[in-house]
Amino acid sequence: MLNIIGNRKIFLTFSAVLVIVCVAAVAVFGFRQGIDFKGGTLWNFKVDGGPAASEMNELLGSALGTSDVHVSVDSDGAFLARLPDLGEDQHQKAAAVIQAQYSGFQELSFQSIGPSVGASLRNKAIVALILVLAAISLYIAFAFRKVFQPVSSWKYGWITLLTLLHDVAVPAGVMAALGHYLNVEIDTNFLVALLVVMGFSVHDTIVVFDRIRENLLKERAKGDFEGIVNRSINQTLARSINTSLTLILVLVALYAIGPAGLHYFVLTLLIGVITGIYSSIFVASPMLIVWQKWSRRGS
Repeated sequence: MLNIIGNRKIFLTFSAVLVIVCVAAVAVFGFRQGIDFKGGTLWNFKVDGGPAASEMNELLGSALGTSDVHVSVDSDGAFLARLPDLGEDQHQKAAAVIQAQYSGFQELSFQSIGPSVGASLRNKAIVALILVLAAISLYIAFAFRKVFQPVSSWKYGWITLLTLLHDVAVPAGVMAALGHYLNVEIDTNFLVALLVVMGFSVHDTIVVFDRIRENLLKERAKGDFEGIVNRSINQTLARSINTSLTLILVLVALYAIGPAGLHYFVLTLLIGVITGIYSSIFVASPMLIVWQKWSRRGS
């Protein structure tokens, strides 16, 4: 049996350092906002000849007279260009330049989002994240209402909230660093990925907490709290890892062969899922012990 609770200081220290670094990355670098949030144009098209994304990026930048152009290539050879807000005249001008340079030009989609729409999406997404965090915490506190010793039910809710913040902070910090060094932009897919990560993380955390609750109710008169928590983690360890590994394999496959437009969505999920596995085992339950010991000292 792994002594996870006995080594909790190592795991919690590692998590604290990781979160501090990621929060610092977000604070220092910020996020490069995609067209979903700041407004702009998303243009999907194909040409013959298979030019590189950098070549198409340079061509469009020269044609439009801007450096704010980001082009990626899909697995089927289609280009996805993220551009400033274009009028129809600029759209036709850019299309004409591409057609003059390459044969077989085929426009798949062209959509523009105004700055006001982008700001509205950003505000609604932030509100959605806050509401989801609050709802999950309240639900956990309600679900564990019969467990009041040695840790109150509302503390399970608070610890779940802290764990979710941990799981969101890590992929957010990575995306902030990628935005600074590789010009990676975030869009609504990034926020959807964070919501998925929170759902996965809370599910895994609840599995462990539920086993702790069962063992507490069965062994109320036996053993110490640390032993019960450590045993509960070990009882759910194989299930958590096996379930998570299947999802990780799918995400790795999607990242390798999936559409280029979803690469960073999948990467955010992948980082969040791995972080969620770690936190549900090595962060959430050890924090129960830490909180219990702090409560005893204060009483």
